[in-house]
Amino acid sequence: MEKKIISTDKAPAAIGPYSQAVEVNGLIYTSGMIPVIPETGEIVKGIEAQARQALTNVKSLLEAAGSGMDKVIKTTVFIKDMNDFAKVNEVYASFFTGDFPARSCVEVARLPKDVLIEMEAVALK
Repeated sequence: MEKKIISTDKAPAAIGPYSQAVEVNGLIYTSGMIPVIPETGEIVKGIEAQARQALTNVKSLLEAAGSGMDKVIKTTVFIKDMNDFAKVNEVYASFFTGDFPARSCVEVARLPKDVLIEMEAVALK
């Protein structure tokens, strides 16, 4: 087993003792991406904008690993309010073409920096 750490300045830096992503045996595992603009550290406002930024961060991280959104096989979405589910789905669908990956979506009490959404993905290299 070969483990490779993936890092890019095009996605938010890790804010703890973890890697942005890890590649093992041809699979990319991302950490949870929150809606932070990597260049400024700002958090966008509103669930649609936060979903778009979180997905953009996942996309940038996958691209840095030599993968892409078309190779995602599983995502996990953590949202602050399940009432935002439909809005998140609308943004989410715009990031994938063809077959969608498997997905879990859970409502959580609190997320880092009090954001409304966090997403992680597993993708083929």
